[in-house]
Amino acid sequence: MSAQHQRPNILWITSEDNSPFLGCYGDAFATTPTLDKLASEGFRYTNAYANCPVCAPARNTIITGVYAASNGNEQMRSTYPKSKLVIPYSELLRKAGYYCTNNVKTDYNFAGDYKAMWDECSPTAHWKNSPEGKPFFAIFNLLTTHESQIFPYISDAELRHKPEDVVLPPYHPDTKEMRHDWAQYYDKIEDMDAQVGSLLKELEESGLAENTIVFYYADHGGVLARSKRYLFETGTWVPFIVRIPEQYKKYFPAEKPGDTVDRNVSFVDLAPTLLSLIGEEKPDYMQGNAFLGNAVEPEPRYVHLTRGRMDERIDMSRAVLDKKYRYIRNYMPFRIYMQHLAYLFNARSAQSWENYYQAGRCNELQSIAFQPKPVEELYDTENDPNELYNLADDPEYKDVLERMRKENIRWMKHIRDVALIPETEYAKRAGDGSMYDYMRSEACPFDDLLAAAELATEPGKGAIYDYIELLKNKDSAIRFWGVTGLLIHIDNAEQALPALKAAADEDATATAVLIGEALCRLGEKELAETIFLRILKDEHRTMMERTWVLNSVDAIDFRTLELEKWINDFYNGKKSELKGFDVYSNYDFSMCKTILEKWDVI
Repeated sequence: MSAQHQRPNILWITSEDNSPFLGCYGDAFATTPTLDKLASEGFRYTNAYANCPVCAPARNTIITGVYAASNGNEQMRSTYPKSKLVIPYSELLRKAGYYCTNNVKTDYNFAGDYKAMWDECSPTAHWKNSPEGKPFFAIFNLLTTHESQIFPYISDAELRHKPEDVVLPPYHPDTKEMRHDWAQYYDKIEDMDAQVGSLLKELEESGLAENTIVFYYADHGGVLARSKRYLFETGTWVPFIVRIPEQYKKYFPAEKPGDTVDRNVSFVDLAPTLLSLIGEEKPDYMQGNAFLGNAVEPEPRYVHLTRGRMDERIDMSRAVLDKKYRYIRNYMPFRIYMQHLAYLFNARSAQSWENYYQAGRCNELQSIAFQPKPVEELYDTENDPNELYNLADDPEYKDVLERMRKENIRWMKHIRDVALIPETEYAKRAGDGSMYDYMRSEACPFDDLLAAAELATEPGKGAIYDYIELLKNKDSAIRFWGVTGLLIHIDNAEQALPALKAAADEDATATAVLIGEALCRLGEKELAETIFLRILKDEHRTMMERTWVLNSVDAIDFRTLELEKWINDFYNGKKSELKGFDVYSNYDFSMCKTILEKWDVI
């Protein structure tokens, strides 16, 4: 048998939107016999993470081996170009002689022909279609546990997991809807487990199990509110199990099947690991570390996580974690954690939480979700697994805070973090090219951007006069960080009012919007309204530019007759055009709906 034929087949089974709610991870409420058995036959990873806590950017990282924040593909539901230098792993595997199938989800968050990346990409794609003698790589994406599966109501009587038996996390209020959705979700986990069982049985019956390495993992955490989309453990920690046949025991990551592996693993490591398993070299552009195969690399000390725009809600956070602490830096702390996101709030549990908070029925811990974020967060995840008690201001943890803060800056510089530039400027700067390439070009003032972002988000009273100077910079993104610093430190920013007024004719949308928001917070409401309406009424502005304005209008609850008229007219003009998922992917429409509902207009 040739060396090529000795290479393993590889089967990936992914589930959607679920944290490690499995019996093998110690969850007594879960009913997961298949995955528990798989863990006993394979290796269960205890420190595996999605680098982004939501589908598309998480999958962008997986398919490229490059952080979505480095690719310029971090913003949820976008199709910005991918660099031609960055090649999806499926194409590399095919070039190496593998038959590659995907059944069926793509969702890679960049522009391109996804199907062309695979030998077969369809609801019928299957390893059994592989030519005889050719090794296969096959993915099956199970949608059963997706967030949307808790939207349709299932009666309590039909639930197998009973709401009264749910052990609620302390950050969730004890509402009927919360208990119900948790129970319904555990039913979906059980259904997903059965689907995994069917696939593994089919593999066994095909006679290929002894030649096939099986991976099971979830595409990020989830799914009830404060998990998916958030950089906490609940949104990023994933179940991850690998079963390796005896003939490939040289690849065992621990002594024997059934053992756990505590190595730090994240999705950016998957593409390099695939190449290592099939004996191919990792391209220089890949940013992860192979953790299995012929070319295992050293374990990273840290895992890096990112959060950008989530559908219609604009935000930016970065996180660094080791095996004891999680550090989060919030670059837009003037936005609350639980912004009202249209898709998320289809869940009755999320609605009930918001209603409880507005009625004053949430306790202090449950109320945090609806309050502005601190600039920095630090959690001892060993002793505070729910990440409820922020240690960033505790002098006892000063050394840890500084260490993690420095690591975040080092990493952002290393990957050339695209989020230092507002999304509304991508096309202007990159043209038809990718932001990955732009950030590495001489045109990008990267070091100045990073310094401005760090200065803007420094804790304490801020550097107001430095922010005023940033507002005068020739680069609009650096001006963006100047006004961001003023907004974060708005209580000390009164002396910046003349500079903000002088900047009111700013043309770069994101910068102009935040100038308007800062002016409004400092009492200059008429000037703020002028800025917002100038952008909203400009027919040459994009959906994303309008969405930026509407995020600010909502955040400061800025209601004027003319703004309300524009929002109402826009909403009614689009309402009849949109159907199905279009309602959620037209972000300016979603924002108009949210604002009008809050104002009791609709």
